Formats: sequence, C-alpha cells, structure tokens
Amino acid sequence: MASNGGLVISFGEMLIDFVPTLSGVSLAEAPGFVKAAGGAPANVAIAVARLGGKAAFVGKLGDDEFGRMLAAILRENGVDDGGVRFDDGARTALAFVTLRADGEREFMFYRNPSADMLLRPEELDLDLIKKATIFHYGSISLISEPCRSAHLRAMDIAKESNALLSYDINLRLPLWPSPEEAKHRIRSIWNKADIIKVSDAEFEFLTEDSSLSDETAMSSLFHENLKLLLVTIGEKGCKYYTKNFKGVVGSISVKAVDTTGAGDAFEGALLRKIADDQSILQDEKRLREALRFANICGAITATKKGAIPSLPKEPEVLALLKEAKEV
Repeated sequence: MASNGGLVISFGEMLIDFVPTLSGVSLAEAPGFVKAAGGAPANVAIAVARLGGKAAFVGKLGDDEFGRMLAAILRENGVDDGGVRFDDGARTALAFVTLRADGEREFMFYRNPSADMLLRPEELDLDLIKKATIFHYGSISLISEPCRSAHLRAMDIAKESNALLSYDINLRLPLWPSPEEAKHRIRSIWNKADIIKVSDAEFEFLTEDSSLSDETAMSSLFHENLKLLLVTIGEKGCKYYTKNFKGVVGSISVKAVDTTGAGDAFEGALLRKIADDQSILQDEKRLREALRFANICGAITATKKGAIPSLPKEPEVLALLKEAKEV
C-alpha cells in the first residue's frame, strides 16, 4: 500500500541481469544462469515501492520480450511506468554477472547501443517529472548521446520544480570510453545534487584516497549546496556527512549470496524515508534511524540472488530491525 508521502522518480537504465547458478566460477565455467530484472535506477524505484512509498521510473526499453517483461515488473511492484518509452530499433540491455564466492560481483554488458542509451529529450514525460519530490539518477545515463541530453533535461526540469536531486554514482568502468572520461562526466553534474551516494571503491576512484578519510570527503566530495553525502562501506554500513554533523551507522552481519542490488535497496529505503519527511536531513537522530533501516534493507538484499527479486518489504525489515545488532 503506497503512502501519502512524496513521489520518488528514478531515471536511467533497466535491464536483464543473468546471474550464474553457481558462485565462485567464471562466466565460461558457469553451468547455467537465472535471469533477473535489474538496472540500478529501476532497482531503486522498486525498492521505494516495495517499502510502501510512491515511485515512478523514466527510461527506455527495447520493444522486445525482455522490454515488455521489465515494464510489467515495474507495474507489478507498484511503480508508475508512464515515463517508460520503447525503442523498436534497439534491444533491451543485458548484463552477465560473475559472482565471487563472497557474493561480490563483476559484470559483462551487452548494450552498444541498447535501448536505454537512446532515450531522447523530446520523449520525456515532463508532466510526470514535475511531480517528483525526489528525482534520482546514476552516471550510466551520462555516457553517450542522446540519453545524456535527456538526463540533463530531466534533471533540470525536476530541479526547477523544487525536487531534491539524488545522485548514486553506480560506477561501471567497462561501459566508459576511459576512466578519465568517467571521472569528468561524473563530476560534471556533481554540484547540482542535493544527495550523493558513493561506495568505498567509488570514493577511492574519485579522490585517489583509499583511507576514506573525513577530510577528503569534505574537501573533495562535499559541495556548498549538498544536503547529504553518503559513503557506503559494505557490511560495515555507511558514513554520512551534512553541513552540521557526520558519523557512521553500522549494518548487520549476514551471509552474502549476491550483493547485486544491495546498494540500490539501501538507496531506495533512505529516499522513501526522505520523500515522506525531508526534515530528517536536519535531524541527526532521525537520519541515523533512517540509515539503520536502509542498511538492513541492503543487508537483506545481499542474502538472495538477483537484484529486484531480493528487494525486501517493510514487515521483513522491521522484524529484523527489532532483533538485529550492529556489526
């Protein structure tokens, strides 16, 4: 049941992840694969909706069986798909995910171009975008035209309509022409975001500081208009920074099976809380509670295979929240 809170709109890619049935082997050695809907922005939208929030997705899918399947999955999970467009000349993107024995991943993508890369500015549902309380996006949609222009246009429309802009870097270096180009494009829209999330690996990529120091976070990643900077640190939880306070919120210990979508579950859970009440961003106690909730959502997702099939519903999270101890 959707809440009466604000609308979270996710912009970007939705695709099919092929996850091996056996962990700890290469793609060539995998005996088989399970197909699972994925794509970070779509994962976030579904995470919001699964937790009772209001969510919509804006992006482009192939006019093929996989594309129609993905649109149906959005609807089945309570996500508004009015901003979805279909391309009859390009396929829905695919990603083969290699699972290491510890549940961490490596990706091999089939796109070039896939339908998500071909969304044009004139195809945007501007009326939908103007309704956003939070407009969420990653960096993959910045890689090539025409999607880059669509991304920038949608972001500007949302900002003009007083939405909070949420930026999850979601770095996938194999998709970029070079690391330098990735860094340049990712940084090109940095100062527009109100909320930014980076992983520990992305922190190091952007700052060349492997220590994840607070000083580097504030000097290199924080900007004047930023309301919240988040650095996720795997099973240890996350670090948070605002203009007035900073800290660490621990997660819980779980046996990771597949970390695909764990960061998106975290992001969706937090955005769902912020969309309902933006004053959380000024109240450290309540922000920590929201981050604790988000950490547990991420941890639950890592215990199952595939991104979207693993995203939790609120009762499961609340039950674990009562009994869990921080790492």
